[in-house]
Amino acid sequence: MSKHPRVTAEDRLPGDLTREELIARIIRVDQAGEYGARRIYEGQLAVLGKSPSAATIRHMHEQELEHLDTFSRMMVERRVRPTALQPLWHVAGFALGAATALMGEKAAMACTVAVEETIDEHYRQQAEKLGEDEAPLRETIERFRAEELEHRDIGYEHGAEQTPGFELMRGAIKAGSRLAIWLSERV
Repeated sequence: MSKHPRVTAEDRLPGDLTREELIARIIRVDQAGEYGARRIYEGQLAVLGKSPSAATIRHMHEQELEHLDTFSRMMVERRVRPTALQPLWHVAGFALGAATALMGEKAAMACTVAVEETIDEHYRQQAEKLGEDEAPLRETIERFRAEELEHRDIGYEHGAEQTPGFELMRGAIKAGSRLAIWLSERV
């Protein structure tokens, strides 16, 4: 007997997503999140592009571009609509990256830590929901999750915790990231 019994239409409650709706929501929010991450790093590079941390930020940016390309391809393949909030994430992501970079390299790394910790939680929850039904998508999410954790670790290695007000900044950015995830899943 299967560990996860098949849920039929009669078992669903009002508001429950179908499997197809869940997959579309996952792809939409992940594409939006990777787009936002791209813009955060672009904002950081606009300010810190000639700093000692520029090569590190570029490395993380390149990985985010690969993640974005992957989810963008999935959107086309599976005919998933993008979030209507993409223009907002375009501006907000860049502004967050630039603003934290203007506070210094450690603050930029604190931003990275906060965002990547949130994405780690988000990707972990998605992988659990997917189970074995969508193994290729789950494996992609797990691979990207490992790279996001690498970014978090880089942030800590580069002094994120030494940022004045680190816990406050981290909490605020994590709350904003969670809100962006919730909105992008739905709008």
